[in-house]
Amino acid sequence: MKTNETFENTVLIHLDFLYSMGLKITRNEDNAQDLLQETVLRAYRFFDKFKPGTNCKAWLYRIMKNTFINSYRQEQRRPNEVEFDAIEEIRESKVSPDVGHGLNPEQQYRNTRLHQDVQAAFDRLPEDYREALSLSLVEGFSYKEIADMMDCPIGTVMSRLHRARKQIQQHLVGHALEHDLIGEDHELLQKGA
Repeated sequence: MKTNETFENTVLIHLDFLYSMGLKITRNEDNAQDLLQETVLRAYRFFDKFKPGTNCKAWLYRIMKNTFINSYRQEQRRPNEVEFDAIEEIRESKVSPDVGHGLNPEQQYRNTRLHQDVQAAFDRLPEDYREALSLSLVEGFSYKEIADMMDCPIGTVMSRLHRARKQIQQHLVGHALEHDLIGEDHELLQKGA
């Protein structure tokens, strides 16, 4: 039987990582905190199944991902609900955007537009591509660690990352052309981007 101290030293040191991943998965701070709590609770409940010496982050990430998928499926069966706070946040963000202090309006617009285009390109990716890209670029995990977390071969991770980068590149070339950041003869276009 593993002790509470072992659990704390093995699992609880990864709370920042788990919260960060929960935020990426749910895209909402409150939901990320709920997902984090549920993940830690399940990790505690099934800690006897964890094999010491294996990748704890990968184990925790799989628990978090499965927890999210299960809760998502349950919510799909419930009728739609709208919270007043969510409506108020949307209204406030449209009324008073807080973007780019010190920039002229044209720079603010370009920065906002670029951010929106990057986010749109990321959101268009298939879920597996987004997940791999986020784990690689944002979290800095190695291909092996990502393969463990996503429970797939390293070659699959490499393929997903390559395809995700290509799809984002193709989308952003359109942004760059629209804003005269590159000419139509740019090498990205010549490579078929």
